[in-house]
Amino acid sequence: MSLGYFSYPMPVNEPVLQYAPGSQEKALLKKVLTELKKKEVDIPMYIGGRAIRTGNKISIHPPHERNHVLGFFHAGDEKHVNQAIDAALKAKESWSAMSWENRAGIFLKAADLLATKYRPYINGTTMLGQSKNAYQAEIDSACELIDFLRFNVHYLSEIYKQQPISGPGTHNRLEWRPLEGFVLAVTPFNFTAIGGNLPTSAAMCGNTVVWKPANTQVYSAQMFMRILQEAGLPDGVINLIYVDGPTLGKVCFAHPDFAGVHFTGSTGVFNSMWATIGANMTNYRSYPRIVGETGGKDFVIAHRSADPDVVATALARGAFEYQGQKCSAASRAYLPSNIADSVLKKLVDQVGSMKMGSVEDFSNFINAVIDEKSFDKLKKYIDRARKDRKGKIIAGGNCDKRKGYFIEPTVILTTDPKYVTMCEELFGPVLTIYVYNADQFEKALQLVDQTSPYALTGAIIARDREAVELATNKLRHAAGNFYINDKPTGAVVGQQPFGGARASGTNDKAGSMLNLYRWLSARTIKETYNPPIDYRYPFLQEA
Repeated sequence: MSLGYFSYPMPVNEPVLQYAPGSQEKALLKKVLTELKKKEVDIPMYIGGRAIRTGNKISIHPPHERNHVLGFFHAGDEKHVNQAIDAALKAKESWSAMSWENRAGIFLKAADLLATKYRPYINGTTMLGQSKNAYQAEIDSACELIDFLRFNVHYLSEIYKQQPISGPGTHNRLEWRPLEGFVLAVTPFNFTAIGGNLPTSAAMCGNTVVWKPANTQVYSAQMFMRILQEAGLPDGVINLIYVDGPTLGKVCFAHPDFAGVHFTGSTGVFNSMWATIGANMTNYRSYPRIVGETGGKDFVIAHRSADPDVVATALARGAFEYQGQKCSAASRAYLPSNIADSVLKKLVDQVGSMKMGSVEDFSNFINAVIDEKSFDKLKKYIDRARKDRKGKIIAGGNCDKRKGYFIEPTVILTTDPKYVTMCEELFGPVLTIYVYNADQFEKALQLVDQTSPYALTGAIIARDREAVELATNKLRHAAGNFYINDKPTGAVVGQQPFGGARASGTNDKAGSMLNLYRWLSARTIKETYNPPIDYRYPFLQEA
């Protein structure tokens, strides 16, 4: 029973702590890092509110410190996927019937717990488990995740207010129902905030969820799950499981109550999901919602009028923050011939000053890539460029996995705009640059648009406003998030809704109303106060 209309005003973005020397937050975070490293955690799955331990334990190591053990997680199998689905379906009726203000209160409390009591713990588990430096962890696992929770509550309250008009003698209304069945959330390693947002955005709308994080993100995922439980999330609303992808897909995509998938990961995996779901359409009670943010080959193009200092800094930050493992990281750049030498010199100098090592040393800008598979893949591209006449390594290029998966930030200069590292997604600290004739800017824009199948993020850097307008128009479909005189990374919830099209996903814009609509099913209700009692209309009568 609703006793009032409850308002959730637009929140402000969570302030980013700076971890400056002598600051309280820096001292506390270092203390928590020491605490976390002293204890090996035993991480269960969470199904129906119960901690499930299988005995099939997989160890967790910091990517920058391979020999250290943070703990173990208990891997599941097919029966655990079925148990998670059953738990989600069992919890669905009571969860979807819970009043909106009580559902909202759970996620707002979780945001406050993240902002206060658990801030150093969510940052610390992200730093150690995913090899993020303090600042990158802060803007991700603290600030962005807090923003997702708070802004989504606001956006959903605004959706609930959207109602149709009513004619004389009638009243029309919309019910914003959850989907029928369960929602599957599949989340990546690179952002703790994505790991938290994909299951909670669907759950907030009244859905119940099966959540499978990447194995390399389990350490921070379990911390967030514990925070949700402390915030009062009922048993079975979100069920956290650790299983391999094929097993997950086999069970979930064959289930008649599969209602949708919220996915961030590779384009190939998403395409396979889509094909499987399509082939199974006759099995489902309803058409599943398929929402995905996938790959990217993100670009920066500079105009002849660009400030070389701005370009070099945008490339240094955009390509190498979090080792280039952001979906939005700058991976290819196009420099005009008139400023190319200046930009390259400044960029090489900046890259040369970047320190690389453990996240516990706060002076390190660069840490490790996520795992050995990623390391080996990136090293092959770098080794190929070292031998190829079309590619020249002008900065970095050294790789060492003896202690951790360390790859120096690497800049490749190519004479071929379709060189392999200009085209293929690498997902690491490798930036490839092509120098174009400064008098052929429009031709360069065509290259940018046609080189890659992806369309996630991109940037134009120019002081000439006509060049900015031309690039904005010509590259309209080349990026779902487009930046002017900035790096192509760092989208903020409430400010730049995030997502791309083409091979980069369904562009449902995480952190906006657009995404939440996907987890709702509207029902129109019309009530007539004085219904007719005869079928005849006036037009049937003759004068």
